Amino acid sequence: MHRPRSTGRHAADTLDARLPAYVHLHGGGFLMRYPQMDDFFVHHVVARTGAAVVNVDYGVAPRHRYPVAQEQAHDVVAWLAEHGAEEGVDGTRIAVGGFSAGGNVAASACLQLRDSGAATPRFQLLTVPSLDITTMHKPTSNPRPMIDARLLRLVRSTYFRDESRRSEPYASPVRSDDLHGLPPTMIVTAGLDALRAEGDAYAAQLAEAGVPVEHVMVPGRDHYVLDGPVDDARALMDRMADAVGDHLVA
Repeated sequence: MHRPRSTGRHAADTLDARLPAYVHLHGGGFLMRYPQMDDFFVHHVVARTGAAVVNVDYGVAPRHRYPVAQEQAHDVVAWLAEHGAEEGVDGTRIAVGGFSAGGNVAASACLQLRDSGAATPRFQLLTVPSLDITTMHKPTSNPRPMIDARLLRLVRSTYFRDESRRSEPYASPVRSDDLHGLPPTMIVTAGLDALRAEGDAYAAQLAEAGVPVEHVMVPGRDHYVLDGPVDDARALMDRMADAVGDHLVA
């Protein structure tokens, strides 16, 4: 667990109380088990919000298959909600988010938590999320997408090996027929990303279900949405972290 060492944008609200927490799920196509890849963003959230951040080391293929990662994410949030006080965390102030594959795991966790009642996250942050596992090809205007059909087939056939389960809402949240009761959401999509369409669709579906949604589409960027000009990347990271902080201290 990462904790603030100095005051952040929202830290003044939490100095004399238990810390709010942001649970982060890293990217990596359900194949790379390396949460440290997102430490740059984790540290930014801690510094800017004053919240504690749990960067989850969830199971990936080939050792683990769906729904292991999704269930682990649910269980982490549920544990924090019930036992967070033991770690100095306010279990009523939790946000969940992730990048790419981690966005899938985060969205799935929020659906599971709504259904189980084990916790009520205040916010979910889904950045270039993978939300539809049922298709092997993602049409895009980008002639050389970072995520191509071959990579999609590898990911789908490795972690989501059982094809009959790929349309389950916890595997493909965009396929859910009930999105009511989910937390306020920020979805970040990239204009040239092969996964953009499913992120766009999920944002629209959440809004239709009455969920407060902020949809940020970054034009001209591919899947690595934060690899653009430094000032632009910093501004986007600030916007994402501030959204987390705003919902955790409200």
